[in-house]
Amino acid sequence: MILTDHIILNGIKLSPAEISRLHFEKSAEPNAPEWKKELFLFLNEWFSNSDFVLTQTSGSTGEPKQIELPKSVMIKNAERTIEYFGLQKGDRLLLNLPCQYIAGKMMVVRAIVGKMDLVTVDPSGDFDILKNEIFEFGAMVPNQVFKLLETHSGKEKIENICNLLIGGSAISASLESQIGQLKSRVVSTYGMTETASHIAIRELSGEKRSDIYNCLPGISVNTNENDCLQIHVPELNEPLQTNDIAEILSPTSFGILGRVDDVIISGGMKYWPETIEKKLETAISGRFVISSLPDEKLNERLVLVIEGQQTDIEPINQTLKILLTPFERPKAIFFLEKFPETTTGKLKRNEIKRLIQVQ
Repeated sequence: MILTDHIILNGIKLSPAEISRLHFEKSAEPNAPEWKKELFLFLNEWFSNSDFVLTQTSGSTGEPKQIELPKSVMIKNAERTIEYFGLQKGDRLLLNLPCQYIAGKMMVVRAIVGKMDLVTVDPSGDFDILKNEIFEFGAMVPNQVFKLLETHSGKEKIENICNLLIGGSAISASLESQIGQLKSRVVSTYGMTETASHIAIRELSGEKRSDIYNCLPGISVNTNENDCLQIHVPELNEPLQTNDIAEILSPTSFGILGRVDDVIISGGMKYWPETIEKKLETAISGRFVISSLPDEKLNERLVLVIEGQQTDIEPINQTLKILLTPFERPKAIFFLEKFPETTTGKLKRNEIKRLIQVQ
């Protein structure tokens, strides 16, 4: 099943036997960084005789769980990405994500399948390697991009990645605006663990910037009776059902309105928290969410929850009046010292709602 019997890692060709040895050495080394242990653990699993890889879901819609992901599905996804971005044998890929989750694993698989050189760096580092070296392909989470753009040379560093994927959590309006000015190609990804990473791409930089996701080759989409996105992957027997409300523009393009779990029905009208949040992102500093509380008359009433210490809410209320329609305006404002989130940084909206209910 495995198309190649080696990986090129930091310019060095490694066989399965050498990987097994390095996995054993890193596992036994007390001071070895966790990201390196995870990398060789996955490489050892990939070159094993098993047809599956054990991987963990992000936990954004519940508790994280382990699933058996067929290597054949991962290989096909890697081939689609390689085709879509026009990557070539010998290209340099940057791995700066932990291999505990699918995003990091798939960077490794793309390098193996495409016979490309995988260069590894500490995911929590400052990416100094990008000062003087160019990579054809890379992937980051929004927080990594945000931190880089805050530094003096961050823009130049990011532009040294010719094709950069951003995924894992939502991208704020202010960050997306900064990304839009970059000269290199930067895209937002849509996908899940079960699809072996992304199945669709949304352009964030250059003249092709868009709110629309376009599917990778061979992937198609539709919606179910609840307008939730269904993903059709040829190598899977059944379509994958998501909880994301989608607007289908064609069998291979779509927009995302929000999660069906998050929709708020107030006074007989549906409100998407993400849509309201987008209107407020440039006006409220720090993290915040639109949530709801039970209401006898309205069923649910919209509320604003801000991360941090209590502050004067009058200026905030004035902002809400300017930016939101009367029906969109939150009926109350709450403060939480720290938002609960998953290990990958996604906010746990249901937990936030529970916490404000007991205040």
